[in-house]
Amino acid sequence: MSEMSTDSIVTNEYQEFIRQNRTWINKRLNRALWFVIFTGPAIALGVKGGMYKDISYSTCAIISGVLILIALIHFLILKLKKDSLVTSILALTALEGLIAFMAFSHVEIHLTWFFVPILSILLCETQIFIFVSIGNAIVMTITTWFVTAYEVQFRNNFVSHGEYFTNVIGGYLIETVIMFIAGLLIIKVATARFRQLISQNSVIKQKEKETEEKMTLLNSMAEIYDNVNLIDFVDNTEMSIRDPEHVKHGIDMTQQTHTIINQKLKERVMPDQLDSFLNFTNIKTVRSRLSHKKIISADFIDVVDGWIRAQYITVDATIDGIPNVVIYTTRNVDEEKKREERLIRVAMTDELTRLFNRRCYEEDLMQHRINPLDDDLVFYSIDVNGLKKVNDSKGHAAGDELIKGAADCLLLSIGNRGKVYRTGGDEFIAIVHTTDPKSIVEEIDRKSSEWSGVYTEEMSMSIGYASHAENENLNVDELERRSDAEMYAAKERYYKEKGIERRK
Repeated sequence: MSEMSTDSIVTNEYQEFIRQNRTWINKRLNRALWFVIFTGPAIALGVKGGMYKDISYSTCAIISGVLILIALIHFLILKLKKDSLVTSILALTALEGLIAFMAFSHVEIHLTWFFVPILSILLCETQIFIFVSIGNAIVMTITTWFVTAYEVQFRNNFVSHGEYFTNVIGGYLIETVIMFIAGLLIIKVATARFRQLISQNSVIKQKEKETEEKMTLLNSMAEIYDNVNLIDFVDNTEMSIRDPEHVKHGIDMTQQTHTIINQKLKERVMPDQLDSFLNFTNIKTVRSRLSHKKIISADFIDVVDGWIRAQYITVDATIDGIPNVVIYTTRNVDEEKKREERLIRVAMTDELTRLFNRRCYEEDLMQHRINPLDDDLVFYSIDVNGLKKVNDSKGHAAGDELIKGAADCLLLSIGNRGKVYRTGGDEFIAIVHTTDPKSIVEEIDRKSSEWSGVYTEEMSMSIGYASHAENENLNVDELERRSDAEMYAAKERYYKEKGIERRK
């Protein structure tokens, strides 16, 4: 979040605080107005007891009556505009008027003139404090002037009314200045502190919001994944997001190599993959392996549920890219793996014969180029005899039948000793592990001779092979070419024996 937007949020929240505070104070001021209605009856009791000889009962009634009217008006305004400045000023002005009226009426209840300005500080609004303080100074000065004639008759140390007024109002004004400066400082300090608290609260709320968003995201992830654990490397704890209590479990990084969830999962991993799983989930090396990365993942086979995918995802990291907080997830990907296998199988399979295709052959050939050749490795090149004649005379359905028949004969003859590829229209290659390559040629010839189709009654194939055992000095590409040459030689012999001109 930018500094400008943060300041804007703090300003808006502070204004909202002032508005709510004004509402709260206005409600309390209204209660105060209803309470001071009892000032009239209280003074009347003093009159009856002889305490106030210069005050009449009518004055007491006027005080209570006026206060009832003001309290009622204030209550009605409060209902309409509970956070209004007018509502605040009305209540404060009414209290100011009460003090002035009591002074005019010579009620000897020494309520300080500074009560109302000090009370206005609670609103934390400088403009109201200034307004009330100025109004208080004016009312105080006027009232003091008018009551001087009454007060001076009880004091022998003043020669004239003016001398008494100057003496009293001078003290009041000095106190007013002191009160005014102190009030402004109090409001300034209070508002600064409130802004600071609101700013801190905004940061806290923002962090809480971010935390809530993260937890919402994590809870959403918990619905997708089988396991979702939050690992904190700062305090060395792990917590399952699926756990409604969100209990944190400590991780002893000096002795513990795996989290609780992985200690359970390792019991279900295929034995031949256990070492890989333990290396991937080693909690002591996760941070270094995930450094400067968003995610690391690996797939393993669960003996019960099939393929699972384990992932470590960086949530929070240091400036140097070292993860502080990581999410560890596991998810069943068995169906996904099966789809991948199906796609790979489709990509590597010839559509007509369901044999492996040339693409698969090229990839397997690349592996044989990289790795040392086995002693029993044999390359076979196979070509269907007379396919062109069948296509021309009986149609492509008959030709397809012949190709599929050849593929079946090759599969049955080679079995699980190797792989058979269709590399062209009527061309096949087989990579086989056998110490008796001639027996496979004989088996292919036998099955071919036994084959009979709907469109074609017979089939034969020309076969050539080259074994690594008999050609140790040849590499894989040279073995392929040797077997291919042998196949063409066999095809020439076939056409010659049949008395057929080649390609006719």
